[in-house]
Amino acid sequence: TMPRVALLVLAFSTSAQAALKIDGRVDEPEWASARHITDFKMVLPLTRGPATHPTEAWVLSTPEGLAIAFRNTQPADVPRTRQRMQRDAFVPVDRVNLYVDFDGDGHAGYNFTVTLANDITDATIGNENQFNSDWDADWQHATSEDADSWSAEFLIPWSIAPMRKIDGDQRTVGISVDRVVGATNERMAWPDVTYGEQRFLSVFSKLKLNQYSQSLLTVTPYVSGIYDNVASAGKIDGGADIFWKPNGQFQLTATINPDFGQVESDQLVVNFSATETFFSDKRPFFTENQGFFDVPFGSRGNADRLIYTRRVSGDVTGALKFNGSLAGFNYGVFAASEADPAGRDFYALRLTREFAKQGFGTMVTEVDNPFFDRTANVFSIDHHWNPTDKFSVNSIIVGSSIDQSGTTTRDSGAQTRVDYDAGDGWRHQVYWLHLGKDLQLNDFGYLERNDFNYLRYGLSHRITGLPADSAYSSHDWQWAVSTRDNDQGLHLYDALQATLTSNRKDGGNQYSEVTWLGPGYDDLITRGNGIVVIPAKLYLYTERFFPRKDKGRWEFYGNLRYAAEGLRGPAHGSFEFDFEPTYHATEGLSFYGGLDMKHDPDWLVWHDNEHRLATMSADIIFLTAGTTWLIDSKQELRVKLQAIGLAAETRQAWDLSPDGQPIPSAPLPCAAPPGSGAHSATPTSRRRC
Repeated sequence: TMPRVALLVLAFSTSAQAALKIDGRVDEPEWASARHITDFKMVLPLTRGPATHPTEAWVLSTPEGLAIAFRNTQPADVPRTRQRMQRDAFVPVDRVNLYVDFDGDGHAGYNFTVTLANDITDATIGNENQFNSDWDADWQHATSEDADSWSAEFLIPWSIAPMRKIDGDQRTVGISVDRVVGATNERMAWPDVTYGEQRFLSVFSKLKLNQYSQSLLTVTPYVSGIYDNVASAGKIDGGADIFWKPNGQFQLTATINPDFGQVESDQLVVNFSATETFFSDKRPFFTENQGFFDVPFGSRGNADRLIYTRRVSGDVTGALKFNGSLAGFNYGVFAASEADPAGRDFYALRLTREFAKQGFGTMVTEVDNPFFDRTANVFSIDHHWNPTDKFSVNSIIVGSSIDQSGTTTRDSGAQTRVDYDAGDGWRHQVYWLHLGKDLQLNDFGYLERNDFNYLRYGLSHRITGLPADSAYSSHDWQWAVSTRDNDQGLHLYDALQATLTSNRKDGGNQYSEVTWLGPGYDDLITRGNGIVVIPAKLYLYTERFFPRKDKGRWEFYGNLRYAAEGLRGPAHGSFEFDFEPTYHATEGLSFYGGLDMKHDPDWLVWHDNEHRLATMSADIIFLTAGTTWLIDSKQELRVKLQAIGLAAETRQAWDLSPDGQPIPSAPLPCAAPPGSGAHSATPTSRRRC
């Protein structure tokens, strides 16, 4: 099948051209009236001491948008990293960041990054420090350099995000700016806060800026053609994306018969577990202004959420989303409809209200699925409270009501996270989660599991006062103890964990983890057909990233993992090795490869039988290769190849007693060749499947 190709793209805008010349030179006379920032402090390592390299920034409100400029002193003895990168990728290069909260209330923010090579990333920020780089915006940027410094200019149009209506001619905007030296991994920021801290978005510096309103209307139609060589059939399709912002308080995004053929494919995975794999959404409509609807709920942090847009996955007829503010409230509406025979309709309404030290939010979602005679409704109330700069509490209560074939099922869940910064690099966190047995969020959201109770205490300590000759700039230790039960009173297991994250002065980093899970029960693996008694588990993991050196061609990433998670205990775990080299032929052309090999002598899987399991000896290999060619600022070529190989041999079949004890049983049959209509019954103790 041939890929879809866009044949026509047309866009128009009512916004004016910028008066400032965004050329990266910071020489326009308008900058003389801007807010000038020079008091940058070290935040990596997080000493909050004076910046090691002088850095200046300017913030200016113009009718065309928010203008930001940087001048970064960097003498010849500090290498400059000009490596190109694709949009939203992470590369340890020289770069500057703008973080902005247009409403100044700590609820939603945006991150704009420009590298020395004039490449960019952009992301939304929610829940203090959770970034989503799937969002892409249209803004201006440029860089320049001389012998002793390099500079950057940004222009962020006011149409880029919805903003609360403010009376008067000035608005209060939350701002943070930082600069990163790629060769040394040092970060300097104003104010002296970094995204790695628990409180980030809500502690931006508040600046009063002149207020302007900007309207924007963009229509992007498309026509695409596809031809199926196998079926000898072709198809012509068309649709449009619409973006409209008549003023600062309202913003609408809509799509009609969208084409998602240009979105890159997901990573290949092998998943035989009882929980589905989470994939982020890269489809343009679903990433635009989605941060307002991101309400995390569940033990997996940014993965568990009440709206998981990948659920809208059928033949999408149309969808719309609008955000705005009215009478002190922020609001958002989301709707989408699928056209295929099993198509569903999705709806969501969210409201928030912010006060000086706290804020409230509520959201209602509905999924109508006529094919299965099912209607799913979810209601939530969330609250965040920041009584001091060092103490914060975030809570949410969720309820679901599922009506299927005339039967209604209701249940609820709740979570609370308490954070306390004790000073001198020490931090405490307590997290509690309750998920009712019949709580159902996955019609529209993503929840790894329900029927769950979880309590965790975490202690972390950041170490920055390292010797001058140390290869490291900082260490972050984290220790945690937790316990888990299901909602029927069954104790699943307890856990202990220690992690160490280290930043190196050469721009690299490394991470290590030790996790011990006590003996207990697995109530998921049999897909609702009983519990399994599980021995203690042990996980060991370490990874290291080696950046390019000066003008070198190579960078490397690798990790090692040991995981004992079967029935034979901590001494019989799997070993996994992953090595990923990248060769940079030029600053804009790179080639990469990857080899991931795993041997698991005690792989526990559920057989397609209510009460039967199998332990297998498995070997898995994952190969990847590709190239990225950044042709210019508007063109790039990416090629990615992936392959997975798996060979597994049955070691032992297990039946389960009523109390969950595994009992050795007769060998498991293996699938017969396709078309044979039978299963092999060879009575061997070890079978290759």
